[in-house]
Amino acid sequence: MDDAGKAILNESNRIISKLQLLSVFFGDDIIYKIYLRSQVIHQLFADNPELDINKLQLFHLQYSQSLIDLLVKIKKNNEKSILILLDEIQLNKDLIAKIRESVLTFEQYRLDQQRQALKINTSLRKLFQVLSDDTTEYPFAKNVNAFSERYSPDFYAEVSPGLITELEQYTPADVYKNAYAVIQRKLMGVLCKYDFRSSFVCGLKAGDRIAEVYRLNDTDRYFVYFPAKGLFLFCDITKIDQRGVPVELSKKETFIRELTDKNDQLNSSINIIKTTIPADIKNLLADNYKKLNDINFLQNISDVDVQANILKSMLNTDMM
Repeated sequence: MDDAGKAILNESNRIISKLQLLSVFFGDDIIYKIYLRSQVIHQLFADNPELDINKLQLFHLQYSQSLIDLLVKIKKNNEKSILILLDEIQLNKDLIAKIRESVLTFEQYRLDQQRQALKINTSLRKLFQVLSDDTTEYPFAKNVNAFSERYSPDFYAEVSPGLITELEQYTPADVYKNAYAVIQRKLMGVLCKYDFRSSFVCGLKAGDRIAEVYRLNDTDRYFVYFPAKGLFLFCDITKIDQRGVPVELSKKETFIRELTDKNDQLNSSINIIKTTIPADIKNLLADNYKKLNDINFLQNISDVDVQANILKSMLNTDMM
């Protein structure tokens, strides 16, 4: 074989190597079969010097190179789509990191509920003393309202303004009152009976109106505290829908979980998009493989023009 023939075989090897890489990348059976068939055609010319080596060159020029160019274009288009998804994933990650800086966990909320109940119990005990002694001392524990300010945005249950209004109702003659607090007389009596021991149950909010619900320990009686008014009243717990209270995930934690799930979905999409080949092109490749498998293919190699022209036309369209 002369030098020109050897050069054609070397170039054929290079083209077939590209096909092999693309078949591995896409993991598609048809591409792999085309690669194998191209190897067979190449080897046929390599083992039979009497064959017209120019037909091998024609085969690659008209078919193999067009196929490679088409697959490379698909690969690049897929990569562009992936870059958009990667940008979205990174934006979600940045947002997650930012939210985590200020997120409040349910564990923090649960622990601070106990501290808040102690503050309320101390405040009520002090209020009893202040009312009994008729003094002007401030009865509330330090930062007693900081709990609702911190946790109400994420953990308090959304209720109707009408419910808050209903829970706030009382008869003036039935309460003790001073400059700092208002408490039902009967509630104060029951609190004294049970040594001012109560537990936090849940928080309620309607816009900027906040309420905290407590249960008297070892009883089935409940009272509600309105931080903005320093108001303590018995409440009918059956009026409060507790199915979603307390919430084990804050709104921020829930949003973080949603973003994380979204990124998982996007990553799954990336794995699919990476090697996706449009259905019409896959059908064309299947037809081409059948033609390559035709025993008379080499004798009629000029017929590949029709298929090659279809491949080339796809390269010049935006169908991918």
